[in-house]
Amino acid sequence: MYLELRTHHLRNKNAARFQSEYKKVNALFERALVLLNKMPRIWEMYLAFLCQQPLVTTTRRTFDRALRALPITQHNRIWAMYRPFANSASGETAIKIWRRYMQIHPEHVEEFIELLVEQRQYTEAVKRYMEILNNPRFRSKEAKGPFQFWTEMVELLIDHAREIQTGDEVGIDVEKIIRSGIARFADQRGILWVGLARYWINKGDYERARDVFEEGITTVMTVRDFSIVFDTYAEAEEALISIKMEEAAARSDGKTDEDADLDLDIRMMRFEQLMDRRPFLVNDVLLRQNPNNVNEWEKRVALWGDNKKEVVQTYTNAIAAIQPKKAIGRFHDLWTNYAKFYETGDDLRNARIIMEKAVKVPFKSVAELAEMWCEWAEMELRNENFDQAVSIMAKATQAPKRSTVDYFDETLSPQQRVHKSWKLWSFYVDLVESVSTLEETKKIYDRIFELRIATPQTVVNYANLLEEHQYFEESFKIYERGLDLFSYPVAFELWNLYLTKATERNIGIERLRDLFEQAVEHCPPKFARVLYSMYGALEEERGLARHAMRIYERATRAVADEDRLDMYTFYITKSASNFGIASTRAIYERAIVALPQQEACTMCIRFADMERRLGEIDRARALYGHASQFCDPRTSPAFWRKWEAFEVQHGNEDTFKEMLRIKRSVQAQFNTDVSFIASQALARSQMPQGATGDGADGGDEGEAAQADAMKALERQARAPMGFVAASAGPEGGNRPAVAAEEAPANPDAIDVDDV
Repeated sequence: MYLELRTHHLRNKNAARFQSEYKKVNALFERALVLLNKMPRIWEMYLAFLCQQPLVTTTRRTFDRALRALPITQHNRIWAMYRPFANSASGETAIKIWRRYMQIHPEHVEEFIELLVEQRQYTEAVKRYMEILNNPRFRSKEAKGPFQFWTEMVELLIDHAREIQTGDEVGIDVEKIIRSGIARFADQRGILWVGLARYWINKGDYERARDVFEEGITTVMTVRDFSIVFDTYAEAEEALISIKMEEAAARSDGKTDEDADLDLDIRMMRFEQLMDRRPFLVNDVLLRQNPNNVNEWEKRVALWGDNKKEVVQTYTNAIAAIQPKKAIGRFHDLWTNYAKFYETGDDLRNARIIMEKAVKVPFKSVAELAEMWCEWAEMELRNENFDQAVSIMAKATQAPKRSTVDYFDETLSPQQRVHKSWKLWSFYVDLVESVSTLEETKKIYDRIFELRIATPQTVVNYANLLEEHQYFEESFKIYERGLDLFSYPVAFELWNLYLTKATERNIGIERLRDLFEQAVEHCPPKFARVLYSMYGALEEERGLARHAMRIYERATRAVADEDRLDMYTFYITKSASNFGIASTRAIYERAIVALPQQEACTMCIRFADMERRLGEIDRARALYGHASQFCDPRTSPAFWRKWEAFEVQHGNEDTFKEMLRIKRSVQAQFNTDVSFIASQALARSQMPQGATGDGADGGDEGEAAQADAMKALERQARAPMGFVAASAGPEGGNRPAVAAEEAPANPDAIDVDDV
């Protein structure tokens, strides 16, 4: 209480002016500490009081006495006051105090580093950074990561390169430190290379800095890092050249410095070469990323232009570096262009050597190897060595007589599978066909069939070739071989061609019939219509009309459902033209039975028209009656108008009434058909909003009408069979009074008086 009273009395008093009073209080604290030196509260009061006085040495010694007197468990209370005092004292005193503090609290090293930098103790600051980075357990109080510490340390080394002591005796090797960062932080290599170069520039060693820049642009792995290093390199060279030029301009007239001028010329030349090298250096970066990138190697060849020596060296390096199975791009194009390079230089011998090596390369796919063989043959053709080209393709297609190799077996090398490449054989047969005899060409086509790699186009080409040379029977055999290889739908196209060619040759009718029977025997319904039409046309032209009719009748059963109506129509037309209209009755009857409802209705109308033309009115009326069961008056009004017109023209009152009775009966039937009701409801629900109303503002009315229609449909669905609900309310007192309205006209009503 007494010490608090005395210190409170001196609060806000100037320590220099009231020095004597302060000394008295200091003496009181000293007397108290004689007996109370283990009391941290007394020490805290004393130290806080001393910090108010300009007594740095006394205060520092008192802090030290307190630390010696108190147990270590209470030191934190003293250090909490000692650190701010050290920072305020600054200079060497602060550094020594913080060094002691670091021994017991190394986690506060970041504050110590800030102090060292403020006091320009850069060497020790770098050492402290190194301790942090070498300690994997260190946890930053400011949430900094290893890279951030590394960046701060490197910036310190670079910015104060001349002031920081380096060497083995100090333990700081700047180049080693930065290079270890380059290896450790792969995504920051460009920045670190630039940092190392800046370090040597700040040290004044420009040649060493240039070496670092050169190493950086030739080792970085990304274009981003390359751009950082190259741009900094170019700026540094440009800045140095500008300084040299200013020095040259500053020299007085008449005075020359040959060494300085020579140095300037050398630097200018280096700068120009650096700019010229940039495309090559960028290409190097991309190739370091992936040496299997064929496109980048091709770009490098293009960069060398007419420099033949470098072009050859680039091709050589590319072939040595690229792994065929990992190549990105068309590796065979690289080999092809390499050979073409020698070919354009009239060095066909070396071009052939390149091609011979290329076809032995284990390419990623058989297609690439086949392309390589074809390119070799084309090279010989360009140089008019036709026999050599044929022999090359013969060598490429060599294979056992009965090859069991699977073209898609990836466990085998492309060289073992290339003899089954369709592209290779296609090129070979085209080549032999153009430069050799027909017999040689036939052998190659036959070999293609033996290997079972023929395509539909192969069959057609071979058959056309034989036909051109008047070997018609052999061409027919080729079509038959093709039909053995392929099934539908390919077989349909082959049959189409085969039958057309056979018909044009006018071979025997019995043979043609056999061919057509084979064609239609296993033909899917989808393709039957064309084949049966051709068959029937043949019988009409060269056979018997009755045979043709039987074929058309078979066709109506063989074709797909969507073609059946058209087939019946065609059949009826042919029957009418050959045997008269009356002969079509049986066909119409079969069609009506076989076709679905809508198409049967169409056929009934046509049948009825035919009977009407023949004067068979009763038969026509019966057909209309039969078709009526398929036609709802609401959805098929055209049918009922047609029947009505028929009755008006050919009927009487009784027949007309019968037609109306049937119409009402059919409508009632459709009203009670649940599936029909559901389809109608779905159709109404999908109608556009405007379609239900009469005017622009009829949206609500349309929705209400639709709801009423749905309710009516539901009532009809629940009603007993044959029962039609009334559309009007009951007569009597419960019915609201409404104005008398004129009843709507019934279009089906008959004026009996006029009949």
